[in-house]
Amino acid sequence: MDKVIRNALHSIGDQTPIESMKQVSGGDINQSYYIRTNKQPYFIKGNEGVPSHFFKVEADGLERIQKTRTIQVPQVHYYDEPENGEKGVLVMDWIQQSGQASPEELGRNLALMHKETADHYGLGHSTFVGELDQPNDWKTSWLDYYRDYRLAPQLQLAIQNGRASAKRRSKLEALLEKLDQWIPEKPEASLLHGDLWGGNWMSDAEGRPYLIDPSVLYGDHAFELAFTELFGGFPSSFYKAYEQTFPLPSNYEEVKPLYQLFYLLVHLNMFGESYGSSVDRILNHYTD
Repeated sequence: MDKVIRNALHSIGDQTPIESMKQVSGGDINQSYYIRTNKQPYFIKGNEGVPSHFFKVEADGLERIQKTRTIQVPQVHYYDEPENGEKGVLVMDWIQQSGQASPEELGRNLALMHKETADHYGLGHSTFVGELDQPNDWKTSWLDYYRDYRLAPQLQLAIQNGRASAKRRSKLEALLEKLDQWIPEKPEASLLHGDLWGGNWMSDAEGRPYLIDPSVLYGDHAFELAFTELFGGFPSSFYKAYEQTFPLPSNYEEVKPLYQLFYLLVHLNMFGESYGSSVDRILNHYTD
C-alpha cells in the first residue's frame, strides 16, 4: 500500500517527502491512513479486490454534495479505478476534528442540501451500500424506485444468503405488493447522502459539520431522516433545526419504519440474523 499511496500523491503533483504515515480508524471496509507530506495532510482510503468504480462512486457523491454549496465535504484530490483485484486508493483532505460539533448547523445544512432536487429518482449508475452493489438507475416513480431498486434486491440477496425464511420471504413479498399504500409516488427528488448515520458526519476545527462516506441518490428526504433515527439517532436539536428548514411529510411516522426496513435488510445481509427480529417486527406490523 505504501507504493500505491506514493504513486497517488505523485499523480496530484505532491512529490514532497512524507513526514508522517499512520493507519487510522475509518470503517470496516477500507484501510484508512493519515498522511502528512511537506505540503499538507491527507486522509487516504485503500482497498483491493473491489470493483473498479468503487472509489469513483464515492468521489462522485462527494462532488455532487460539494456542488450544492450547502454543507461541507472533504475535497477529493485523486482516486484509482483498480482492475483485476489491484490495490486502489481515494485521496482527500484531512479534516482536523474538534469537540465543537453543531447538530443544529448539521440539521439546517442537510435540509438545504435536500432542497437540491432532480427530475427523476435514483442516480443513473450503480453505487454501493458497504461493499454490496446498489442498483441506482433513474426512475420516474419513487414508489417504483424504492420497491425495485431498494427492497427487492435486498430480498433476493437474503434468499441467496439463506437469510429469508419462507415466512419472512412471504411477508416481504406481500409488503412489496401493497407498498403503494404508504410510499409516495412523486415526492420531491432530493439529493440524499444515502448512508447517513452518526459515524458519517464530523466537525472540523472551526465546528463546521462535514458529511463523509456518501452513497448518494435522489429521493424522498424522509428516507434519509428515517435512517438517522435507526441506530441511536441524532440529537433532538438536529431534528428541530432540520424541520424548521424543510418540514417532513405529515405521514412521516407511518412511513418511517418502511424506510428503515431497507437499512435493516442491508444489515441482515451483511452481518446476519442479529438483525432478523427487527426486520420481522416491521414486516409483521404492515402485513398482519
